[in-house]
Amino acid sequence: MDGTVLVADDDRTIRTVLTQALTRAGCKVHATSSLVTLMRWVEEGKGDLVISDVIMPDGNGIEQIPRIGAARPGLPVIVISAQNTIMTAIQANEAAAYDYLPKPFDLPDLMKRAARALDVKRRAQAAPKPVIELDRGADLPLVGRTPAMQALYKLVARMMNTTLPVLITGESGTGKSLVAHAIHDFSDRRSQPFVTVTSAELQGIEGPSTVLARAKGGSILLDEVGDMPEEAQARLVRMLDALGEGAPRVLSTSRADLSARMEAGRFREDLFYRLGGVTVTVPALRERVDDIPLLAEHFLAKAEKDGSPARRLAAPAMDLVRGYSWPGNVRQLENAVRRLVVTSMGDEITRAEVEAVLGSQPSMEPLRNGDSAEQLRGAVAKHLRRYFDLHGGVLPPTGLYDRILREVEIPLIEIALDATAGNQARCADLLGINRNTLRKKITDLDIRVTRRRKLM
Repeated sequence: MDGTVLVADDDRTIRTVLTQALTRAGCKVHATSSLVTLMRWVEEGKGDLVISDVIMPDGNGIEQIPRIGAARPGLPVIVISAQNTIMTAIQANEAAAYDYLPKPFDLPDLMKRAARALDVKRRAQAAPKPVIELDRGADLPLVGRTPAMQALYKLVARMMNTTLPVLITGESGTGKSLVAHAIHDFSDRRSQPFVTVTSAELQGIEGPSTVLARAKGGSILLDEVGDMPEEAQARLVRMLDALGEGAPRVLSTSRADLSARMEAGRFREDLFYRLGGVTVTVPALRERVDDIPLLAEHFLAKAEKDGSPARRLAAPAMDLVRGYSWPGNVRQLENAVRRLVVTSMGDEITRAEVEAVLGSQPSMEPLRNGDSAEQLRGAVAKHLRRYFDLHGGVLPPTGLYDRILREVEIPLIEIALDATAGNQARCADLLGINRNTLRKKITDLDIRVTRRRKLM
């Protein structure tokens, strides 16, 4: 790498780590804890790349991006933030940031992104749009720092102002309708109506024409489109074919696998291809375990804001919440937290009180339609097809084999280490590899290992 990097972060440790890593890579680095200093450097013509935190003592890093763009057109800005919500990703995208990473970030990943940014010869672009600020955003429980949620945030941010139809898939309770609302609320259609449509409305006397009239130039959400009967599907196809200029954007949700239903003859093929311009998959809660404490704390704070007593989860109680399978996903977690707020005897919710609430909850449902290996193969195949589709008919960058294996290998080792409480001997045995091999992979992949007592 070659170039000068301007680093702005109020965390001394992060400034030190980034300065050392970038210097070793061959860059010159100027680091500061002040946005005022950062902007002075930018205006003086210093720097080929900016890496900035969002919340700083003297301002907001994202709000400085338009100023940076005006002073130095084409200067790339990578945003790093501990505020791991969809709003941060959307705001970074709206402000025309080159890239966005959540904290804690993976240092090798950040270094690769920095190298790409330094290599890009960006041309001056039009002034970016102002950051969208909506009161509703604070109440959206689209919270998470896991890679799965960060990928979702970035995808939503990229396509929210396009006209492509969006199919939002995921299990019941994952927040599919919230994603649909976010796409509308943060888009340039936000001043227009958002209309949710059911199969009953499509089959009613007034039918699709009334739906279109209500939606105007806003957005239509086809809720659980996979459950619609054949007659409603036929009316829907005719409605979509009649859409003209100024028509509403079409969003749809489905907990069912529409491709499987189509192959079984239960979902129209022509409708499937009309709805799937972009597919957004909302991960199940058990697929983003590290987000469970964040969500639990979000719901506790929300309950307090709504007038309930202030409550917090004791560490053993949080461990139990984190270890539960949550088959009802985020909706089930929210309901459980609300119940705990009401039933707990003190300010601190105990493990016993959590056990009492979870004792009446359903356990994880068994896998359906084949064994776990078949389910995994299907999920991987679906992800890879979506990855290729996102490139719009152009082949992805070369080196795909190693890149995909790395994406699978890192979470596999991390989850296995977490399941064995950081015991590398047990983890190696679980994975079926040599302990020395595991150690080398931990080092090469920069995987953090934390030894702890596993609470079962």
